[in-house]
Amino acid sequence: MAGLRARLGPGRRLLVLSTLGFCLMLQASAKKPPKTPPCPPSCSCTRDTAFCVDSKAVPKNLPSEVISLTLVNAAFSEIQDGAFSHLPLLQFLLLNSNKFTLIGDNAFIGLSHLQYLFIENNDIWALSKFTFRGLKSLTHLSLANNNLQTLPRDIFRPLDILSDLDLRGNALNCDCKVKWLVEWLAHTNTTVAPIYCASPPRFQEHKVQDLPLREFDCITTDFVLYQTLSFPAVSAEPFLYSSDLYLALAQPGASACTILKWDYVERQLRDYDRIPAPSAVHCKPMVVDSQLYVIVAQLFGGSYIYHWDPNTTRFTKLQDIDPQRVRKPNDLEAFRIDGDWYFAVADSSKAGATSLYRWHQNGFYSHQALHAWHRDTDLEFVDGEGKPRLIVSSSSQAPVIYQWSRSQKQFVAQGEVTQVPDAQAVKHFRAGRDSYLCLSRYIGDSKILRWEGTRFSEVQALPSRGSLALQPFLVGGHRYLALGSDFSFTQIYQWDEGRQKFVRFQELAVQAPRAFCYMPAGDAQLLLAPSFKGQTLVYRHVVVDLSA
Repeated sequence: MAGLRARLGPGRRLLVLSTLGFCLMLQASAKKPPKTPPCPPSCSCTRDTAFCVDSKAVPKNLPSEVISLTLVNAAFSEIQDGAFSHLPLLQFLLLNSNKFTLIGDNAFIGLSHLQYLFIENNDIWALSKFTFRGLKSLTHLSLANNNLQTLPRDIFRPLDILSDLDLRGNALNCDCKVKWLVEWLAHTNTTVAPIYCASPPRFQEHKVQDLPLREFDCITTDFVLYQTLSFPAVSAEPFLYSSDLYLALAQPGASACTILKWDYVERQLRDYDRIPAPSAVHCKPMVVDSQLYVIVAQLFGGSYIYHWDPNTTRFTKLQDIDPQRVRKPNDLEAFRIDGDWYFAVADSSKAGATSLYRWHQNGFYSHQALHAWHRDTDLEFVDGEGKPRLIVSSSSQAPVIYQWSRSQKQFVAQGEVTQVPDAQAVKHFRAGRDSYLCLSRYIGDSKILRWEGTRFSEVQALPSRGSLALQPFLVGGHRYLALGSDFSFTQIYQWDEGRQKFVRFQELAVQAPRAFCYMPAGDAQLLLAPSFKGQTLVYRHVVVDLSA
């Protein structure tokens, strides 16, 4: 060393010593242990785990390398969106024995490596279908011992490789909201511990996995307001002509028969044309041999038949209806018997007669006087079992049933419906093999009668003070009855197949209706309610799946 010092000058000796000292410092620094990552005061931590008790929030200052986190007895109740996004490597998350009541839609977003999630012994009542979004690696999930009464459809859809699920200890209400879960349990490969229903009483203590799907009656319907036509009307008649859908409305207040056309693009009824009619009570469209005719029945000024001319695109008057025979029309019915077209007019005057007209070559001609001097109010054509019948209701006597005689080519009186002597209107429907009549009354209850082979018998009475209109109709497999009144809102009844009766279903804000009309328009099923005192309302029939 002395020789080295002798050979090196003072400057070089200083450079060598500095270099040697720096190397020793680097060596000493390399031997220091790694710095311990920060750990919140409420947690116990190792390099990749954290166990937290009494935390006031999800700890934010944990090292990003943590793969296991346990939160117990936390002092907060909600897990916010993105609560664990700062721990992207997390594989195990235990949230047991807390007081959590709410978990945000994206609470676990960013945890693409999470495999085990336990949320047991909390106070969670409900979850969103997006609660577990982003957990593509999750294999084990426990929601045991919470207060879950239902689970949203497809809540487990994001969990592609879920192998174990625990839902025990929840008060599941096994109604339609759980139907999807029963279906999912029957097809999933996930192992699910047995779970039991807490309600309703008929399913209490039943194993969810064993519930028969046929026990869930989850399809219901509703009538929702679809379109408002800002005018009164007293009749509504839909018809098809040249592949288009139209609606004819009698509007005495506007002195017209208004023709509306269904717009398949806008899915609305639009103005199309008008036929002058100062006192119209009924506008009846008929398409005969591809030609469109509209029978305009008026209280005053005579009744007429109009023809649509496609060349001039307008209605022109074709003929008058005999004013001596039809003085005060109240209803029209059009029908076809053995290839011939007919229409009948109910006359409500003291001196007129309900009359039948037949189409022949180029016009409609008087065919038969049916019911004279009885102040008739309504007609109903029934074609059942190959025996055409016409029922005429009257304010002065019981409804009369006429049957078509093929030998005479006329209607022949068959009998009366003696159970209801003062029916304002009569309609019919079939349910299964049985035939029914619905008869509305202005004073007293309206009646539902069933044909027993030789006579009608009453099966139901419906409160209907002030009723001038009722209409049974069928939408899909659902049968309804609309019953209007001048003194209260319209009632919709639905047919109960088991009880063979109508049960009250829905109330519609329609006052003083004069008719009800069912009109299918593409995929929209519509109910029209022309009102004498207010706007004409269009309701849409919707099907609601309560299990969705």
